[in-house]
Amino acid sequence: MIHPTACVDPKAELGAEVTIGPHSYVGPNVVLGDGCVLHHNVTITGHTRVGPRCEFFPCVVVGTAPQDLKYHGGSTTVEIGEDNVFREQVTVHAGTEVGGGQTVIGAHNRFLVGVHIAHDVVIGDSCILANYVQLAGHVRLEDRVSIGGIVGIHHFTTVGTLAYIGGLTRIVNDVPPFMIVEGNPSRIRGFNSTGMRRWGFTDEQIRNIRDAYRALFSPKAEASGIPLLERLAQLQQQSDTNGEVRRLCDSVFRSLHDGVYGRQLESLRKDSDADRRDFYQRESGKGESAS
Repeated sequence: MIHPTACVDPKAELGAEVTIGPHSYVGPNVVLGDGCVLHHNVTITGHTRVGPRCEFFPCVVVGTAPQDLKYHGGSTTVEIGEDNVFREQVTVHAGTEVGGGQTVIGAHNRFLVGVHIAHDVVIGDSCILANYVQLAGHVRLEDRVSIGGIVGIHHFTTVGTLAYIGGLTRIVNDVPPFMIVEGNPSRIRGFNSTGMRRWGFTDEQIRNIRDAYRALFSPKAEASGIPLLERLAQLQQQSDTNGEVRRLCDSVFRSLHDGVYGRQLESLRKDSDADRRDFYQRESGKGESAS
């Protein structure tokens, strides 16, 4: 089921019942799982492995080299799970050598028009990213995250499970699980009771997260004058702290105590100025030649 105008490298591995539309390109190191659908003008290249039943709408580009000065041409990869939908003009870049070498996308995600997924990003399962969400390098999205349109997320940021980010929000700090974040500068505006209910959480679980939100992030808690780490310690000391609340507390603690600029992954980064030196030396040489 390959259109005559499509270009599929003979070395590419195609599963059963794969559909490839007009003027699409599939590179030699690409693996497409059973039932994948590529509409017209789709490009999948690089060392990319795609799970079954993924759908790629027109002008999607997956697997190209990252837009990162640390990348030195290595055979880094893109790994995509099953049942993902990539709408028009979505771009997914391969990883970098210093960042672990992989961009990883889980299963059952929806990426709407114009979403960009940069190098070394890790995305869990069942996330929805609305139009023109921009994920910078090394971002991590946990499971069931929902993000409104035209949102920018800073490098090395983590967005927790079932978090909801409103449209036009600028994210530069980690977003705790179950929380609603909006604005520029962004701030926690509430907790995602609607999402929890849709995903089958019990009334008791929702009440527990509501109480945790009130203790940590509500206007009353912020007006108390007690530092967030102290409020967090008080909540953690409660004997009835359950799984969801503990997950929330652990996330906030990692971001505040272990993180850099409120981003836990920032403390784990391995790159240095030496990784970018080739670019700047080359560019400075051009300037000297011109002078």
